[in-house]
Amino acid sequence: QAGSRIDSYIGEENQQGSSEPAARAGWNSKIEYFLAQVGFSVGLGNVWRFPYLCHQNGGGAFLFLYVLLMLVVGIPLFFLELAAGQAIRQGSIGVWKYISPKLAGIGYSSCVVCFFVALYYNVILAWSLFYLGNSFQYPLPWQQCPKEGNVTVKECEKSSATSYFWYRNALDITDSIDETGSFNPYIVCCLLAAWTIVCLGMFKGIKTSVKVMYFSSIFPYVVLFCFLVRGLMLDGALEGIGYMFYPKLEIWADVQVWRQAATQVFFALGLGFGSIIAYSSYNPKNNNCHRDAFTVSSINFLTSVLATLVVFAVLGFRAKQKVTDCVVRYVLNGGFDYSNPSAVEVKDYTAWFKQYGNMVPGNLTECDLEKEMQKGVEGTGLAFIAFTEAMSLLPGSPFWSALFFLMLLNLGLSTMFGTMEGILAPLTDRFKTLANNKTKLTIFSCIIGFLLGLLFTQRCGNYFVTMFDDYSATLPLIIVVVFETFSVSWLYGADRFLDDIEEMLGWRPSVIYKYLWKYICLLAMLGLLGATVIRMFIKHPTYMAWNHETASEEYLEYPGWALAVLTLLIIFAMMPVPVGLIYAVLQDRTKQTSRDTEIGQYSIVNTEDKCETPMTDMSELDQMGETAASNS
Repeated sequence: QAGSRIDSYIGEENQQGSSEPAARAGWNSKIEYFLAQVGFSVGLGNVWRFPYLCHQNGGGAFLFLYVLLMLVVGIPLFFLELAAGQAIRQGSIGVWKYISPKLAGIGYSSCVVCFFVALYYNVILAWSLFYLGNSFQYPLPWQQCPKEGNVTVKECEKSSATSYFWYRNALDITDSIDETGSFNPYIVCCLLAAWTIVCLGMFKGIKTSVKVMYFSSIFPYVVLFCFLVRGLMLDGALEGIGYMFYPKLEIWADVQVWRQAATQVFFALGLGFGSIIAYSSYNPKNNNCHRDAFTVSSINFLTSVLATLVVFAVLGFRAKQKVTDCVVRYVLNGGFDYSNPSAVEVKDYTAWFKQYGNMVPGNLTECDLEKEMQKGVEGTGLAFIAFTEAMSLLPGSPFWSALFFLMLLNLGLSTMFGTMEGILAPLTDRFKTLANNKTKLTIFSCIIGFLLGLLFTQRCGNYFVTMFDDYSATLPLIIVVVFETFSVSWLYGADRFLDDIEEMLGWRPSVIYKYLWKYICLLAMLGLLGATVIRMFIKHPTYMAWNHETASEEYLEYPGWALAVLTLLIIFAMMPVPVGLIYAVLQDRTKQTSRDTEIGQYSIVNTEDKCETPMTDMSELDQMGETAASNS
């Protein structure tokens, strides 16, 4: 019965205006679908966010916590989105409108968040293109500090060659978000190129994007394995990996660690964007989406672990090089009688420093490997400063650099395709005019994306990327997923949803999903929402700025106008949910009034008798009303 109801719904949608374009025919093969889902969920966060969180929050203990949250919260919600898209064969707007017309706003909110993310995500691809273009020269331009005459540039001398190249050559950054500065012509050109690539890849919907994904989804794994093999051969790699996985069990008592782990699970799987729903909507009805949920999630997790091994093997090498140079420098300057200072072991120096360091005159430091490992290992700092510096120390550095930034470009591209699909699929499914002009819509969206993205190519653009990354998506997406979970498990009914899945798959998933969706997932998402909101109010929002005078990074508080923009971003992303609810309620009242006038009191009594759940679709009530009218 549930399955037939879904089929009749889709039939109605097609009759109402053939709103499903030809692309709805589906994937050519299961491999294409897998490449798309994995490509979307495995993104830049796996390479530069997960390793940092793992290192900062207890290594092996954080890994265990992450797996626990993925099994209990991540995979059930991922399965929920996959099953909803596959059953209803619509984008996010159509799916939530089907479950209840009052919830159509959830789909629109997902589209808005996808658009915000696409705006800044493509700027990161533009940066990767800029670095890729600069990788085809020897020596690499970030390998040594530039000179003005015979004097080394002070800003570079105070920091490092890689930091200077990133902040001055690539971004030409201002000291704060208040100083706007001019547009950066190189980054503008790279942004145009990035949007052009996305537009060409999305030109004919999933039919063209999946061809690109054969390369963009597989190539990063080839590069990661190459880096892993090369990284493990480096001096210091094992120390780096050792620091990475050393378990610190005390972190489990810290609420913020749980918040960070849950947020990472949430973003790693791409929940709430609508892209999972869009991709699964192209599947055949009998596809085993339950197995897909576990497979894609497992690949995602293993990719994060692989990337973490690579990152810390290479950063271990970089840290070892720096610490060794530090030891040699202090052995030479400290007046020690060593014929070969480079032969002094780091651990011997550390043991000596702890015992005698305070007694020796002069400015000696510990040369600590752990402290070196912690420098610049998050986000853009990892990719464009720390990892870039490590690669410049390798023999054949231009080759490794080009490989790395080509990998970043492909990781970002496959995620961008999914994000754009999360915008385009729901809109074309919902509006017949857009469905008939999907190519024009794609081109128009990319042009708008490029024009609005120019905001991020100003000299202060990096600060806006940070703002959008930290605030435009996190809170709205958590709220979207709370609504999704509540609407399926409570309004629509978890048992009823499991009936739909049984109709599709031919077997019924475990009853444990009912309790996970209704209680565990919902409470976990509400807890995450509460923790995120409380943290935003307790801790004044800050961003990392570059001070060119001291040539160092520093945290600054957002000014008042930036906080207003930040608040507007969150409100704008969430506005469709209450607007959709109010619109549906008003429409219901209008229909009810007109039905009272046309049909009379008797048909309303009949309608109320048949109204079994709060989720009964208005289209069904209309049909029942019409039947009653004809009978009378």
